[in-house]
Amino acid sequence: MSKPTSTISALIDEHVPADASETDALRRIKELVVSATEPFSRDQYVPGHLTASAIIFDDAREHVMLIFHQKLQLWLQPGGHFEPGETDPNVAAAREVLEETGLTCRWPGGAPALHDVDVHLIPARKTEPQHSHFDLRMLLISARVPGTAGDGVSAARWFRREAALAMNLDPGLVRALRKIG
Repeated sequence: MSKPTSTISALIDEHVPADASETDALRRIKELVVSATEPFSRDQYVPGHLTASAIIFDDAREHVMLIFHQKLQLWLQPGGHFEPGETDPNVAAAREVLEETGLTCRWPGGAPALHDVDVHLIPARKTEPQHSHFDLRMLLISARVPGTAGDGVSAARWFRREAALAMNLDPGLVRALRKIG
């Protein structure tokens, strides 16, 4: 029987980071996958838990779908927590995209692609301490149809890649967007 983290281990073992920040994030994710008792649980706060998100481009790779996250008040890629029983970031990312944007997506080239990894701090809230999200960012493609803001999202919009890069985005998201040539 395979471990619940076997899909993730295979993806991260093959992933080639783009810079020093992503190299460090990849190292930290590998450590979490090996050492954490509940890496998928949103209740594991020390050091944090895995999340899955999606860098969504249109067919021409000219536009990217971003969401405006209500709690964080930031433009981000769609994504979030694994649901109980989910262990595949491809499934979790696609589900989050559908919930947050209403879009259905496909993989580039017909196969799942781990596009980027990032570890970022989530501020404390009433019921949660400050903790880290160990984010697995999948590359997905969608027709450029309007997005519908879903749960926890106040806007879901397509941006020209150049316009998105000119916004005040998280450095890890900027890195992920620049990887598409």
